[in-house]
Amino acid sequence: MVTQNEEQTDQLADSVKKREKRWRLRLVVGLLFCLAIAVVWISNVWLTERFNETTRNRANLRLALYSGNLLSELKRSSIIPQLLARDPALIGALNSGDFSQTSRRLISYLEEIGAAGLMLLDGNGRVVAASDRNLIGSVHRNAPYFVEALRNNGTVFTTFQQDSGRIDFTYSRKMEVSGSAIGVIVVGVDLSQFEKAWSGISDAVLVTDSEGKIILATEPKWRGLREEDALQVRSAPSAIERAIQATTDWTMPPADAYVSGRAAMRQEKRIPFQGWKIASFTNFASVRERVNGVLALEIMGFAILLALAFYFLSRKAVSRSRLFQQESAELRQLNAQLQREIAERERAEKHLEVAEQSLAQSSKLAALGEMSAAVSHELNQPLAAMKTYLAGARLLLRRKRGEEAVSAFQRIDDLIDRMGAITRQLKSYARKGGESLEPLDARHAVGSALSMMEPQLKQRHVKINRVLPNESVMVLADRVRLEQVIINLFRNALDATKGVTDPQIDILLSAGETATLTVRDNGSGIENLESLFEPFYTTKQPGDGVGLGLAISSGIVNDFGGRLTARNAENGGAVFEVRLPILSREIEAAE
Repeated sequence: MVTQNEEQTDQLADSVKKREKRWRLRLVVGLLFCLAIAVVWISNVWLTERFNETTRNRANLRLALYSGNLLSELKRSSIIPQLLARDPALIGALNSGDFSQTSRRLISYLEEIGAAGLMLLDGNGRVVAASDRNLIGSVHRNAPYFVEALRNNGTVFTTFQQDSGRIDFTYSRKMEVSGSAIGVIVVGVDLSQFEKAWSGISDAVLVTDSEGKIILATEPKWRGLREEDALQVRSAPSAIERAIQATTDWTMPPADAYVSGRAAMRQEKRIPFQGWKIASFTNFASVRERVNGVLALEIMGFAILLALAFYFLSRKAVSRSRLFQQESAELRQLNAQLQREIAERERAEKHLEVAEQSLAQSSKLAALGEMSAAVSHELNQPLAAMKTYLAGARLLLRRKRGEEAVSAFQRIDDLIDRMGAITRQLKSYARKGGESLEPLDARHAVGSALSMMEPQLKQRHVKINRVLPNESVMVLADRVRLEQVIINLFRNALDATKGVTDPQIDILLSAGETATLTVRDNGSGIENLESLFEPFYTTKQPGDGVGLGLAISSGIVNDFGGRLTARNAENGGAVFEVRLPILSREIEAAE
């Protein structure tokens, strides 16, 4: 009897232990479920905030790039009317009324500066010359760019929407003679190129003026409308559709706007130009996919744990085990698929970064259009020297002086290398910085420049007084561009002494607090010091120069951190001084 009771007690104890074990296993499973829900929820909140912040940062970065490119194009184009308004050929055509060659001249300018179009209007608003010859003869007396240009003394920017919906952007400036307006030069600015670039990267981008009207947009139907009106051009989703979408996108925050019926994130940035603003709309699809991808991985991991837990809890038939194995295989396949999708998205992000870098590089090269006239001007000197050396080599060959002729050909080869070096300076002009600057001895630059001018000196009887210090005069500059400045000043001095009985040019290089290079002649001096460094100002005869040498030289010296000045000497003649910061040994070692 006692044995039976003990057996019943043991069975009862075993039953209690089994119940406790089952309850413990159930508790573990329940805790695992709670842990899974908590992890998924916390991951959803954290990943959503992180990916949203990343998406907003990328959108802000793109807006900064877009704004910078747009502002760079506007600033570059704003200089063109100021230069063309001083063009002597255009002013002469307006005064004489002879416009037979003016349109051709504008077309040649158009190819160099990269503008959308050029128009020259007389005082009555009639188009007398244009890069588009179909516009010649049309009257634009009431056009805003003509009226505003006559009212203002500077360059005027205007926008005008055509009947077709296209918006034209123009810079205009009146042309004056003796304080009287004789015409207006109009330069068209092509900003539609940015719309095409934006449409390939961002979901939707628009630019509004100070009145809130859209003037640029990736959606052509938006131009001329306000932002709130433009977003209603495409029908917004209904309340039911928004409820379904909100249920589907439970991981997403409230949308800033709806574009084409899809929730979007809106970013805005001010453009420092006439109150313009730029805004972009980025849909949440990429954020939702990235968050859901990570959540799916987490859910998959917990599902595997739960599957293993149920496997150990149930310990049922082999068929159930095979079913679990099949489910595990499917989950592994889903994991591999998710990994491939993540890798594809990472590659897409890398492609986006490459595209953004290319866009930034394009903005750096936008200023290359300004350098065509400068390169043409700077190549004239080496070409003239090559022509002289070729004539001398021909004469030497006729006299059977072969070694001297070979020397002349070597100098021609050096000039060709120099012309190549000059063209490579386009990169330095585009950077507007000092990446190509290096420590150099100013004495060597003076000697090389005088060697370049040797053929011209042989044709003229000019006394050259060169005073150079015995010690090095180190400056931080670019060798080729510094030689260009010296050659420009020396050539101007040669031209100034053509009518002098005993021409004399003094070249003095001194080193003190600054490195000072002085070029002095005994010519007739400078008549107009105020306009000396302005583009297209020249006292030479037509064909001898276009008035860009001193303007270019002044810009080069400014890039080196120095200053180019001019004055008339007390005993007659002109004095040009180039002052550059001296490069001490401590600074040179640091460099």
